[in-house]
Amino acid sequence: MAEVILKNVGKSYGTVVAVRDVNLTIADEEFVVLVGPSGCGKSTTLRMVAGLEEITAGVIAIGGKVVNELPPKDRDIAMVFQNYALYQHMTVRDNLAFGLRNRKVPEAEIDKQIAYAVKMLGIEPLLERRPRQLSGGQQQRVALGRCLVRNPKVFLFDEPLSNLDAQLRSQMRLELKELRKRVPTTSIYVTHDQVEAMTLGDRIVVMKDGLVQQVGSPLDLYRRPANRFVAGFIGSPAMNFIDVKVDATDTQATVAADGLSLSFTGQKAATLRAHAGKTVVMGVRPQHLLLDGADASGLVRFAARLSTSEQLGDQQLLDLRVGGTVVRVSGIDPSLTLAEGTELKLGAVPDNVHFFDAEGGQVLTT
Repeated sequence: MAEVILKNVGKSYGTVVAVRDVNLTIADEEFVVLVGPSGCGKSTTLRMVAGLEEITAGVIAIGGKVVNELPPKDRDIAMVFQNYALYQHMTVRDNLAFGLRNRKVPEAEIDKQIAYAVKMLGIEPLLERRPRQLSGGQQQRVALGRCLVRNPKVFLFDEPLSNLDAQLRSQMRLELKELRKRVPTTSIYVTHDQVEAMTLGDRIVVMKDGLVQQVGSPLDLYRRPANRFVAGFIGSPAMNFIDVKVDATDTQATVAADGLSLSFTGQKAATLRAHAGKTVVMGVRPQHLLLDGADASGLVRFAARLSTSEQLGDQQLLDLRVGGTVVRVSGIDPSLTLAEGTELKLGAVPDNVHFFDAEGGQVLTT
């Protein structure tokens, strides 16, 4: 097992900067997820750790050893790829044994390692099959098995579930969590799916345009996003945003927009007071908006008009108009029948309302 350290790591392709100044320490046995939209630099960062991409700047260390100049085979890492990267002409057993044979591991030890991996992954009946005879989920298990038999210092996962259907992705997420309990190896996992990131990671690294936006536990990122991008990317459905104008007195602050006027006291007022006369961005999650009649005091309330609803069986999602802005509300009783155009009153706990700078997108703090 090993700690992984990235110091000021960057990657450029000519004049194009793909990754800029990544500083990250991944503790021994920690599972860290790199997440972000396509082109944000997450896979490039992973490939630099693996040695598949040369770094342009900075230092990468694995287990206390700088690996900048080491080839992939000497870094003691194992990688699971999006396309599984199995040898189609080989049986499952030979795919699992291939890397160990290249390292001149004795056959008796290879058999022992394969037996351990296939039992853990439940693929014993598949050993004599070839990859084309396997389902996507089975191929993914074989790819994981190829890593397990190596017993590396670090596991690297490059969007390993993206080729699977929704139901199988959910199943494989659970299997990865169970596998991690049994084999607690330092792991770096890349995905564009924030649900995978939230459910798998001890910590999440959110990236955009080659830059790290925020690092934290899933709940830290959900409850205390550092900027508007993180707030909108983490959480499903995405956070609602409304541009509002700030007005403040000594005791309270009011934010207003078309069809909206909310007053805040205490800490929220202190935060907003420094931005009096300016436009800021108010954010509130669909899960944190309550329909009128909710048994709660101390809410900030505003009116909205129902535009559309989506029936999901276990809940409804409502799209409502607040002035010219569409606001989404989730967690609504699926048996509740509402006609289009119905006037509703929404409420939110002040602590669940976030404010961001309108230009840079940074969260506003006192």
